[in-house]
Amino acid sequence: ITVNYREAYDMYACNGILFNHESPRRGETFVTRKITRGIKQILSKQTDVIYLGNLNAKRDWGHAKDYVQAMWLMLQQQSPKDYVIATGKTTTIRDFVKKAFMVLGIEIIFEGKGINEIAKIKSCNNPKYKIQTGLTVIKVDPKYYRPTEVDLLVGDSTNARNDLGWNPSYDIDSLIEEMVITELNNSV
Repeated sequence: ITVNYREAYDMYACNGILFNHESPRRGETFVTRKITRGIKQILSKQTDVIYLGNLNAKRDWGHAKDYVQAMWLMLQQQSPKDYVIATGKTTTIRDFVKKAFMVLGIEIIFEGKGINEIAKIKSCNNPKYKIQTGLTVIKVDPKYYRPTEVDLLVGDSTNARNDLGWNPSYDIDSLIEEMVITELNNSV
């Protein structure tokens, strides 16, 4: 028997460079989950305020389900290739917070700048939640600023879209809605 050791040890290896991929299962220390969990705690009167860091930071957030699909597609290719997996769109922490509250019919307004920035309840159009207008729900705490903060993180997934036919099925609004609703239903 002749064994070609090169063939016996060939390996299919590729890398997926995955930008922020979120879901309701995200760990509680990640900012997206900290926000959704904080909203639940505010509504259940377990806390008054969510403390966050740099509200101006822009992130390219996609849904973990979409990113898993991209990884599967990468492994189905005839030849291995590395791919960036990202939505190509950014959202600030501030806008993520606004959108998360808005899922529940709660409008917030930001005031101030930098470490003095806060967000207050502007209105609540959901009779299920009795939340006081004017209540401060977001404060900036410098301890949550990253020492090596990157203000903008956005990926270019052109190759994955062209080669794999991959496109995310979730946009930022549907991702946030799923995270908020799941958090409130406590089904994670």
